[in-house]
Amino acid sequence: MSSTPNYTVPALEKGLDIIEALAAVAVPLSLAELGVKLDRSSSELFRMLNCLEQRGYIVRDDASGKYGLTLKLYSLAHAHSTTEKLLRAAELPMRTLTEKVRESCHLSVIDRGNLLVIAQQESPERVRLSIEVGALFDPVATASGRLLLAQLDETARAAVVAGSPGGRKLTGKALATFAHTLAELKKKSVSTAESETIEGVRDLSVLVGNPAAGITGALAITRLLRRGQRGDESALLAEMTATAGAITRALGLEVVA
Repeated sequence: MSSTPNYTVPALEKGLDIIEALAAVAVPLSLAELGVKLDRSSSELFRMLNCLEQRGYIVRDDASGKYGLTLKLYSLAHAHSTTEKLLRAAELPMRTLTEKVRESCHLSVIDRGNLLVIAQQESPERVRLSIEVGALFDPVATASGRLLLAQLDETARAAVVAGSPGGRKLTGKALATFAHTLAELKKKSVSTAESETIEGVRDLSVLVGNPAAGITGALAITRLLRRGQRGDESALLAEMTATAGAITRALGLEVVA
């Protein structure tokens, strides 16, 4: 795949520099402060600031003369739901993955305490496993669910686990072991396990999105363990990780290392 041509657009870059500089601080900045921060002269920035203010991206305080961001960027970013964005970003990469690895794949998110399947691409093979879009699973009892639970803060995670059938069974040492498992999954961004519901099936899941941005999903393959295929899964996981990265970049997010 060819890389994006490196064309420069100085005026646009200047405007984005201003927006990113204002987003990086908790307080408004003056024209002089922006000039120092961006290593640009006040005359370079003044017209761009005026344009951004007229378009509603920034606001100038009448008393201090300092500039701050408005909520316009937030509004634009939330014009479509997170699920819609994930679906659009994932469609082509998921189709490409199934054609390459000859396995069905699906994409899930945590929704109201359940693991919800929001997209699926079927393998081109005649014998294949299929996970229905809209299906709900216990996040505690699935590889994808555990991977997504690992990305939540402690309060949100505890609420999901407490409301989960599998989570309610965890007490004492089992609960501590589960917490340790989630900590390890957060480091790896990969979760694999024998299916807890179907004999002879393996679940492989990799993280999509970026927890810091509040957008996460799990790209998963549920494999039939055919003869001679129980061994090394590293190549398959590498393809899945590359696909998850492509989806994440299509969302405009930084890939989690």
